[in-house]
Amino acid sequence: MKNMTLGNIARAVGGELHMEYAPDGAAAVTEALGVVIDSRQVACGFVFIATVGERVDGHDFIDSVWEKGALGVVCEKAPAEPKGAYILVEDSFQALKDMAEFYLDGLDVRVVGITGSVGKTSTKEFVAGVLAQGFRVLKTEGNFNNEVGLPLTVLKIRDDCEVAVLEMGISDFGEMHRLSKIAKPDICVITNIGQCHLENLKSRDGILKAKSEIFDFMKENGGICLNGDDDKLATVTQVGGIKPLFFGSESSNDIYADNYENKGLDGSSVMIHIRTQQVHADFRADIPLPGGHMVYNALAATAVGTLLGLRAEQIRQGICTVEPVGGRSHIIHTQRFTVIDDCYNANPVSMKAALDLLTMSDLTKSPRRVAILGDMFELGQNERELHAEVGRYAANAEIDVLICVGDLCKSMYEAAARVENSGQSVYYFADRDAMLGELEGLLQDKDTVLVKASHGMHFEEVVACL
Repeated sequence: MKNMTLGNIARAVGGELHMEYAPDGAAAVTEALGVVIDSRQVACGFVFIATVGERVDGHDFIDSVWEKGALGVVCEKAPAEPKGAYILVEDSFQALKDMAEFYLDGLDVRVVGITGSVGKTSTKEFVAGVLAQGFRVLKTEGNFNNEVGLPLTVLKIRDDCEVAVLEMGISDFGEMHRLSKIAKPDICVITNIGQCHLENLKSRDGILKAKSEIFDFMKENGGICLNGDDDKLATVTQVGGIKPLFFGSESSNDIYADNYENKGLDGSSVMIHIRTQQVHADFRADIPLPGGHMVYNALAATAVGTLLGLRAEQIRQGICTVEPVGGRSHIIHTQRFTVIDDCYNANPVSMKAALDLLTMSDLTKSPRRVAILGDMFELGQNERELHAEVGRYAANAEIDVLICVGDLCKSMYEAAARVENSGQSVYYFADRDAMLGELEGLLQDKDTVLVKASHGMHFEEVVACL
């Protein structure tokens, strides 16, 4: 890892380097081979950051990482019997962020930062897929998009990487400012301004303000890609003299799509038009992931690819190679059911999009459509009305069975049950386990089943059961 010696790390994090116990005096000038906070991932030459979590204290594993050949340890408490080099800091999590910022500053890599209320992960997959057609790319894995996950992702970048595609997620003011300070993006992408984290951010205007902190440390002469169909993002005319590149379904956008062909759960096909000052191009793209909202993700990737100089054919090829991520509109075919695994997270916008996706299932292959929906968290004081809104939407959708699970979802259930002549069977369960106990009797062979809720509901267990 370039420049990542213990001496440089100590200076970057403002820590106190202790070398007197290191078996090899050269350790201070030896570059680390990796940086981790999980002792199980330590290998010879790695630096281990001992963090204090809710259930586990990383300091308890310091001896074991030295036995594995760790180059050094970053810790808040001095080891009782040191067996190697260590750097003493006040806050290990802050040291992790400082270390990632220092490391990235020394790399010759372009950074694409992606945020938004809905679609961050899918957009990240599309952007990485497109850019892989012309560059060596590293992307955020899993849900490593917060103040712990982002720096850990940065610390996985290596010298041969040309572009890092970083997902950036927040729930409060100031968080994106700190993430932007680490990432210093060359290109900023915002997918939309929805209704996530209203508990802290209060309103969509508050969400726009918080998400816009991604621009705080954007590189000079950077690029900005925004959803021009979003009423809030459309108000952003320039940032630091940089004019955004807008994408969307309307032809007024710089990059837009039309001639939409719905292929159901197999995805869609669209004509994409690029109309920037430098590039005019048109091409038909096959989008392998289902749902109309995936078109926006493909358009965002087209915008980023255009800014980085890729040809239209490279962008088209990248779009068609994208694969689903578990828990996010992932289609699973079992012997009995077709399962739409969208259980990673939920908010009113994504919940409605998932219901729209469910209605695309082929009735000749799957006669019934079933939605298993759970609580949506962090929606603020209007959380019950927002659940009721989704309930009314579900009642008017072309689905056969609606199963609502969780305390907040009682409002969803009650609103759906009040819709007359919906023709649906609507059920309510107080918790996931109660629902699982009755699920066998509610389903039939060949059902298409949507599973969606906020991550804290642990609906991955429902998917596993199906």
